[in-house]
Amino acid sequence: MKKIINAPEAYTDDMLRGIYRAHGDKVKYVNDDLRCYCTAKKKDGKVAIITGGGTGHLPLFLGYVGENLLDGCGVGGVFQSPSSEQIYNVSKEVEAGAGILYLYGNYTGDIMNFDMAAEMLEMDDIEVKSIVGADDVISNKDPALRRGVAGIFFMYKCAGAKAAEMGSLDEVLKAAEKAKVNTRTVGFALTPCIIPEIGHSNFTLEENEMAFGMGIHGEPGVWNGPVKTAKELAEEAVKEILDDMPVASGEEVAILINGLGATSLEELYILSGNVSEILDSKGIKIYRTFVGEYATSMEMAGASVSICRIADDEMKKWLDMPVDTPFYTQK
Repeated sequence: MKKIINAPEAYTDDMLRGIYRAHGDKVKYVNDDLRCYCTAKKKDGKVAIITGGGTGHLPLFLGYVGENLLDGCGVGGVFQSPSSEQIYNVSKEVEAGAGILYLYGNYTGDIMNFDMAAEMLEMDDIEVKSIVGADDVISNKDPALRRGVAGIFFMYKCAGAKAAEMGSLDEVLKAAEKAKVNTRTVGFALTPCIIPEIGHSNFTLEENEMAFGMGIHGEPGVWNGPVKTAKELAEEAVKEILDDMPVASGEEVAILINGLGATSLEELYILSGNVSEILDSKGIKIYRTFVGEYATSMEMAGASVSICRIADDEMKKWLDMPVDTPFYTQK
């Protein structure tokens, strides 16, 4: 294992110390717990949106805490859930009088701990509503059981924008739901990654082998086989998405081409071009394209393709809203 670290067990907390030192004007932590991460610019009367998840996915999850996006994040260890106490403490810090929306990925540990935090807040007479991202098409035929991956970005954008417009808790939840029902993702990996505390790869791929449909923690996909071209991967990913979420000729979409941690921007733009050409050939209009690292898996090489169907002009306004966090800026 070759990593720029001090000690494997200190990986998450050392990372957080570095973030707070570099971006203390924008983010802070509460209750002397580095893993209770939140905005330093609380806005009274606004719905607070809180996410959470394991370390290893930057800029997901904590990277979206900032202006016109999220307000707080419970930070777990590498690929581990934050605790219910951490989520509760973040919630108490950022709650601003309009209620709280929990918005996070569809993973068992996260669900359990966010639900426990919500129960504690209800005893404090703070209203909480929850929604999970579940955009990974290949992970399960049942949409309710799908993993949440890079497509949660569109939920963050829509919910964050509606909250910034001072929408009610119900309105912010509906904005997140609108993005959720219109977003699908397919991912694929070329190499495994190394979890610092384990010290070796969390799965194995041969030199000329890739995994299609693999999850961001190394969960199995639908096939392992020879590495395909960008065009072939784009064709298979788009087919899987459109088979599950039909988009008619003339409709508009936003696309997200996401790198998993060790894939160059050059490769992502090759993939983006191929996805765009396929959608063009079907008469599907592309409203916006996002390319870069939005939900990584440590140093895993690979990518994912997300398509968000634009339901109405309100969604366009939400996707266009400027945002500013230490990790992601959109003007």
